[in-house]
Amino acid sequence: MNLNQSPILPQNPRPIAIIGAGGIVTNAHLPAYTLAGWKVMGVYDLDKAKSENAKAEFPIVSQTFSDLSELIKAATEQKAIIDLAVPADQIIQILEQLPNGTAVLIQKPMGETLAEASEIHELCLKKKLIAAVNFQLKFAPYMLAAKDMIKQGLLGEIYDLELKVCVFTPWHLWGFLKEKPRMEVLYHSVHYLDLIRSFMGNPSRVHASTIRHPKMTELADTRSSIILDYDEFTQARILTNHGHEFGLKNQESYFKIEGTKGAIKITIGLSLDYPKGQAPKMEYCLLDDPKGWQEIPLKGGWFPHAFIGSMAALQVTCENPGTHLPNSTADALQTMKLVETVYKASESGGTPFGKIS
Repeated sequence: MNLNQSPILPQNPRPIAIIGAGGIVTNAHLPAYTLAGWKVMGVYDLDKAKSENAKAEFPIVSQTFSDLSELIKAATEQKAIIDLAVPADQIIQILEQLPNGTAVLIQKPMGETLAEASEIHELCLKKKLIAAVNFQLKFAPYMLAAKDMIKQGLLGEIYDLELKVCVFTPWHLWGFLKEKPRMEVLYHSVHYLDLIRSFMGNPSRVHASTIRHPKMTELADTRSSIILDYDEFTQARILTNHGHEFGLKNQESYFKIEGTKGAIKITIGLSLDYPKGQAPKMEYCLLDDPKGWQEIPLKGGWFPHAFIGSMAALQVTCENPGTHLPNSTADALQTMKLVETVYKASESGGTPFGKIS
């Protein structure tokens, strides 16, 4: 089966200037840009050693900067896209320093609260920034292939989506998360909420429960059960458990789509044995095909390939103003509204068992 697994790429890509040189940059951003053949004109990080290490590891990086204002000045002169790969609580103060009209890819989440997300969006509008948010899972090769199958009508009418993650996530790799009052949905399942929105749009109703883990008491929510209702026939579910410490045998990480004519199941291998990860897998079953479940050869996974798509979408918009930007701040704001709705739904409790008579 011939399916599209690649994003639309720019004809004349702009250079990229990266602010931040943490693990996500060296594990995903820079490998992705290397694969795409894009030039990184400079990297800045508060920790000079991190930016120097990034330059040493990736030949596409031309230079490092010791001063943020100097990088912004050089990026402006070269009409570079700013890749803002910093924690959410630093986004606004850096956006305020960018010249009007700058193109910028903002790291997810878009702020830590809905109020911050709204402020970021309004600031981008005020400064006329060409702004996108790095919600990249929807650009992974298997997600693009799934959308192509749906576009071709192979699955019929979509009525059920399920995303399940039962893994052991090494949260200690991100020490700053210990201080956050919200964690799993805001920093992890936000990807899944954005993904489902990219397939189905906004839901009509949300049911949710987020809960802590007895062996991870220093963290806020680490497990989530989320139900998104669309109509009387259509529902999406997100089930996450990041504390499955009982080995790989029964860990799960998948996204399943069911339609009236067929179904898809995607194994998201990155989450299994993270950060090492396992290979992704995509299977499909069409009711009118006697062969049953079949596998589609994939051209990459979430890291780093999906990061090509999120930057490419912004590059193409810069190249052709007016082009639809699927990861715009306006779209990301809707995802952040859904995050807030999930937390509100969880806070509302449920129906106490003892109240039923």
